[in-house]
Amino acid sequence: MIYTYNFPTRIRFGPGARHELAAELAALGIRRVLIVTDRDVAQLPWFGKLEAALVPFQGATFSGVWGNPVVSQVKAGLEVWQVHGADGIVVVGGGAPMDVAKAIALIANHPGHLFDYEDGASTRPIDQPIPPIVAIPTTAGTGSEVGRSTVISDDDTHAKKIMFDPQLLPRVVLADPELLLGLPAKITAATGMDALTHLVEAFLAKGYNPLCDGIALEGIHLVAQHLEACVGYAQRLGLGECFDEATAAAHLAARGGMLNAAMMGAIAFQKGLGVTHSCAHALSTVYDMHHGLANGVMLPAAMRFNLAAAPEAFLRLARVVEPTATDGLPFLRWLLNLSGAIGMPSSLGDLGVPLEGIGDLVAVAIQDGCHLLNPRPVAEADIYAIYQDAF
Repeated sequence: MIYTYNFPTRIRFGPGARHELAAELAALGIRRVLIVTDRDVAQLPWFGKLEAALVPFQGATFSGVWGNPVVSQVKAGLEVWQVHGADGIVVVGGGAPMDVAKAIALIANHPGHLFDYEDGASTRPIDQPIPPIVAIPTTAGTGSEVGRSTVISDDDTHAKKIMFDPQLLPRVVLADPELLLGLPAKITAATGMDALTHLVEAFLAKGYNPLCDGIALEGIHLVAQHLEACVGYAQRLGLGECFDEATAAAHLAARGGMLNAAMMGAIAFQKGLGVTHSCAHALSTVYDMHHGLANGVMLPAAMRFNLAAAPEAFLRLARVVEPTATDGLPFLRWLLNLSGAIGMPSSLGDLGVPLEGIGDLVAVAIQDGCHLLNPRPVAEADIYAIYQDAF
C-alpha cells in the first residue's frame, strides 16, 4: 500500500511509489524534465526503466554527480538544463544529487554565482520562481528530499556553503523502499548514522520546538528498530544469499523504517544541530570524507562531551532505547553498540586521519555555525578535545 502524508512536502510512501512519477509530473504541468542523479545510480537496471517512463516528458539525464557535491557539478548540470530547455527536475539518489538538483533549480532563474545566495551571507536575493522538483530518494540518510536547503562545496577549498529557501522544498517525494533494497552494507551504515545524527542533534539543540522534539524521538526509535537489521540484510545479500518471501518482506519493512527516519531527521533539524556536525563538516572540508561517515565517527565523542550539560534530555534519549533507564548512560552504550554492530569505524585513526591534523580540523570546525546551538557551549579547546576523544 502507498500512503500520502505532508510535512509540508507531499510524500507518497510505499513499495512501487516510483511508478507514480509520470502522473506527478503531469499534475505539475512539467513538459521537459531534467533527471539529476549520480553516476552509480545511473548504471542500475531500474534507472533505465525510469528514464523510459519519462520519454513523454522529453527527459534528459545529468549523472555527473559523485562524492561531496561541488560547484562545478552544479554548473555542468545547469548547462544541461539550459541546452535542454527544461522546466522541471526529477532528482533520483541520495544527498549529493539532491543538493545538486536544488542548486541547479536555484541558479536556473537567478543571476550570478551560486554562493551569492549563501544563507546568512547572501549578496543577492532569492526573488525569482524556482522550478519544481520531484525527489526520489535512494538512500536513508540526509533526508534532503524533505529539506529546504542545499549544501555545496567550493571546488578548490572544499568549504561548504548552505543556500536556503522554502522554494527549494521538492513539490513531491516518491519514497519507495524498494529502491534501497540493493544498497551495500557500508553505505547503509554511513547514511543511517547520518540520519541518526540529525535526529539526536536536533533533539539536543538549544531552543524550544516540541514538534521537532517529538519527531526526533520517534525517528530515533525507528533507527533503533531498523538500522542494524538493514545492515545485516545488506551483508547477507552481499554474500549471495537469496531471501525467502518472509525475509524479503522483513527487509523491505526495515528499509521503509529507515527511509521514514531519514525524512524525520531532516524535518527535525529545522530546530538546529550541534557540534557533531561542525566536526563532521570540517572532516569533509579537509579530508573530503563522506558526510555520513564523518557524522558517525564523531557522534559518540560529541555525545560524551554533551552528556553532563543536558542530563534530562539524555535521559529521554535513553528511554527510547531502554525504557527503564534512570540516566543518559544507556543511550551512550546503545550508540557505541550500534556503531560496532553495523561496522562503523571506531576512530578517526581507522579512517586515516593523522593526529597532527587536529589543528587544521579545529580551525574549520570552530567557524561552522552548527555548534552554536549545541547544548553545551563550545570553544576551540573543546573541539580539540572532542577530536582527540574520537581517536
